[in-house]
Amino acid sequence: MQCPPRHVALILDGNGRWAARRALERIDGHSAGEEAIVAAVPAAREAGVAWLTLFTFSTENWNRPQPEVDFLMHVNQRVIRNNTQHWHELGIRMRYLGREDERIPASVQDDIAYAEDLTRHNTGMTLTTAFDHGGRRDLARAARAIVAAGLTPSQVTEDALAAHMQYPDLPDIDLLVRTSGEHRLSNFMLWQAAYAELVFLDVLWPDFRAEHLAEAIGLYHRRQRRFGAITAPAQTRAGLLDGSVSAR
Repeated sequence: MQCPPRHVALILDGNGRWAARRALERIDGHSAGEEAIVAAVPAAREAGVAWLTLFTFSTENWNRPQPEVDFLMHVNQRVIRNNTQHWHELGIRMRYLGREDERIPASVQDDIAYAEDLTRHNTGMTLTTAFDHGGRRDLARAARAIVAAGLTPSQVTEDALAAHMQYPDLPDIDLLVRTSGEHRLSNFMLWQAAYAELVFLDVLWPDFRAEHLAEAIGLYHRRQRRFGAITAPAQTRAGLLDGSVSAR
C-alpha cells in the first residue's frame, strides 16, 4: 500500500468564477468555498496526510474591494468558530501562518489564538491555515530574524534560514494542489514548495471534495521524485524498503 504524501498544500482558487457562472455575488462563492474547506480537512485526515496547509487569504488579497475583504475575514472567522471543537476532538492541531497585518480584526485574532491554544498538543494531523500570508514576506521575516540573532554571513545556511521561519517544524510540501485550472503559485509558501509536486485541477474550489483530493494524490503517486538526481536518492530508496516512503 502506498503511503500518502506527508504534507499536502491547497491553493483555494475559483470562488469568484463559481459565483459568476451562477449569476451570484462573489461573496456567495466565498460562502460556498467554506463548505469545501470543511470537507477537505477530514478527507485529508482520513487519507493519512500528516500536514495539511490551506491558502485562505494572501497578502495581496488586501487589495480587493473592502466589502469583499471584510467578508473573507468573516468567512475565516466562521470556519474557526464552527469547526475548532470538532477538529480538536479529531486530534487535529490548528495553526495560522502569517496573520501579521494590523488590519486583521481583533476578534479574528482572538479566535485564532483560542484555536491554536486549544489544539496545541494534538497529534492527529497539523492543519495550517495560510491567512494573511505571502511567501516573499515569510522569507523577509526569516532574514530579519537571522539579523536579529546576530548570525555571521558564513552561518547563514539553508538550515539556518529554515530555522528562522515562522514555523521551523513545518516540513517541505510534497504535493501542492491548485484548483480552478490556474497554473501559478501566487506567492504561496515559496520556501517550502521548492520540491513540491504540482497538480492543477480544473475543478473550482467550492466544488472540491474528497474525490478531488484522492485524484490529486493518485497523480502524485504516479510521479517519481528524484530531487535533481538521475534516480531516487538513497534515503528515499531506503524509505521504500521500510515502508516509510511511497514509490513515486
